[in-house]
Amino acid sequence: MASKKYVYFFGEGKKEMKKLLGGKGANLSEMTNIGLHVPPGFTITTEACNLFIELGRKYPEGLDEQVEGNLKKLEKKMGMSFGDEESPLLVSVRSGAAFSMPGMMGTV
Repeated sequence: MASKKYVYFFGEGKKEMKKLLGGKGANLSEMTNIGLHVPPGFTITTEACNLFIELGRKYPEGLDEQVEGNLKKLEKKMGMSFGDEESPLLVSVRSGAAFSMPGMMGTV
């Protein structure tokens, strides 16, 4: 059985998916879709965050694999590797929600 989709690479989502991708994630996908230069990246869904809390601070099934797969895709697009000593892939991690909620991801 296939896992539910919890991770969307920029461009896979749309602005209408704000509830699922959060404001930043939905807008970064939309900007990618219309051809604006957006550094590649991916968004973990708000649903995955809610499930993490519901499951007693455990990742939903399949999330690890989806994050790893999207990280590999990011490494390939950038021509760099996460954790590489010579040419490390540097990433920025941001939290977000469908509505403004400062500090929402502080404990996740």
